[in-house]
Amino acid sequence: MGGSSSAGCRMSDQGLVLEGEVVSQGGGFVSCRSPVFRPPLDLSPYKGLRLTLDGEGRSFKFAVACRDGVFGLTELIPGGLRWVTTVATQSTGTTVVELPFERLQPVVRAKPVTLPVRFDSSCITRLQLLHSRFGDDGEPNPGYRDGAIKLLIRSIEAF
Repeated sequence: MGGSSSAGCRMSDQGLVLEGEVVSQGGGFVSCRSPVFRPPLDLSPYKGLRLTLDGEGRSFKFAVACRDGVFGLTELIPGGLRWVTTVATQSTGTTVVELPFERLQPVVRAKPVTLPVRFDSSCITRLQLLHSRFGDDGEPNPGYRDGAIKLLIRSIEAF
C-alpha cells in the first residue's frame, strides 16, 4: 500500500513475535505470514484453528490461503484470494480464540469477494495475521490503532 508502517517477526521462547510501528498515513497495516506450505496442509479432518495470542486489545485479521480456490487462479489475483475472519484480543494477558473454518470469508485486499467460491481445508498453503485499518468486511477496524505494536502468537493448532 506504499505506507510507512514497519514490522518484523522473530521467534522467542514464548512463540512468534510480531513487533514494529503502525502508521495510518499511506497504508496502515503490518502482518506476519508463514512461508508457503509445500505440500499444502491437509486440515480436512478438523473443524478449525485455535489461536493463543497476546494482542494488546487490538483486533487482527487471520487469513488463510488455499492452493486453488478459483479454478487454479488464486495466485494470479493481485493480492491473492484469502479466507479471513477478525480476531479480537484482550487488552492484557492471553487470548484464546477458536476459528471454525465455516466462519472464514473470502476477500481480496480487504474487499469481500462475491463470487461463488468454496473454502477447502485440504489444501492450505499459507497462514497470516494482520493488523489493518480495515476489518474482514472491508469496513474500518474498530480495534485498530497507530503506534508501536507487539503481538505474541503463542500457538496455532487445529481442533
